[in-house]
Amino acid sequence: MTKERKNNSGDRIRVGISVGDINGVGMEVIIKTFLDNRMLELCTPIVYGSDKVASFHRKALGITDFSFNIAPSPDQLNTKRANLINCWEEDVKVTLGESTPDGGKYAFKSLKAATEDLASNKVDVLITAPINKHNIQSEEFDFPGHTEYLANYANEDNPLMILVNGGLRVGVATGHISVKEVAEQLTSELILTKLQVMQKSLRQDFKVVKPKIAVLGLNPHAGDNGLIGEEENRIIVPAIRKAQDEGILTFGPFPADGFFGSSVYTQFDGILAMYHDQGLIPFKTLSFGNGVNFTAGLPIVRTSPDHGTAYNIAGKNEASEQSFREAVYLACDIYNNRKEFKALTANPLVPGKQGKSRRF
Repeated sequence: MTKERKNNSGDRIRVGISVGDINGVGMEVIIKTFLDNRMLELCTPIVYGSDKVASFHRKALGITDFSFNIAPSPDQLNTKRANLINCWEEDVKVTLGESTPDGGKYAFKSLKAATEDLASNKVDVLITAPINKHNIQSEEFDFPGHTEYLANYANEDNPLMILVNGGLRVGVATGHISVKEVAEQLTSELILTKLQVMQKSLRQDFKVVKPKIAVLGLNPHAGDNGLIGEEENRIIVPAIRKAQDEGILTFGPFPADGFFGSSVYTQFDGILAMYHDQGLIPFKTLSFGNGVNFTAGLPIVRTSPDHGTAYNIAGKNEASEQSFREAVYLACDIYNNRKEFKALTANPLVPGKQGKSRRF
């Protein structure tokens, strides 16, 4: 926890936090993270939720030495306390460990309020606690997850989900889609775009001057020279060559099983998997509990822990806050890295696409 994680004005970084599903472990890992007062040397946390719901969780956990400062707005914070802004006043039934309509309804209320304050520069970064992707669905939230919601809000077409644990950074070319759709959606243009986003993120967000990126194949054994599938030769290799022509240090395609089964992955600054589970299963095997989900390709900084709502242990005081704490650390580091990168290059962040308004 160093002074480098403060913003340029000398103030602590304002960390906006959405509470996720109120019946899951989101509030538990938030409270446990900020029980450690040293976190307040790093940032000023602003939780978007309900003091009544927070109190319910605190009592369920048997935590007596913690309480939030109730702040009326992000302009009136106590920098020596974890702050909470009430996004709703009505009483809400918390049913720990269960998926309910209220769980999704109030998860979205929290996310929407935090996102709007992020867009208006009232907070500096956003940390999202886990949602249930099913019960949060509504007319206002018709997305597979946080990544797609925030990309839509920002009018960005090419977000990139990157799972991070130290020097291990795994992105996915296709996001929250069914496996049967992966081959249909993969194109050379899509892969090239994701490689461009990853290279830019590695440079500006992670301070890697000349990032090396590994690309995984889609099929077993990376297609075995066309014996097990043509996607490598027809789609992935051409994308790698185009990226190389642009000066992106890209290598592959590598067979996914052997790549993670050996130490080869440690030789790269970033890894692009072709689909969700191809990247996230090995990442979580190597890093679960310490990993962070980061959304690259957006004009704002958003991170989240690498786990879900964990209904099975909600309210039992068994959830580890380590991944959430790492999400706070990473968000603050990326925020500062972007400031430094911008100052060094003397160029603004890439503007929004022509014809599109940007809310961030």
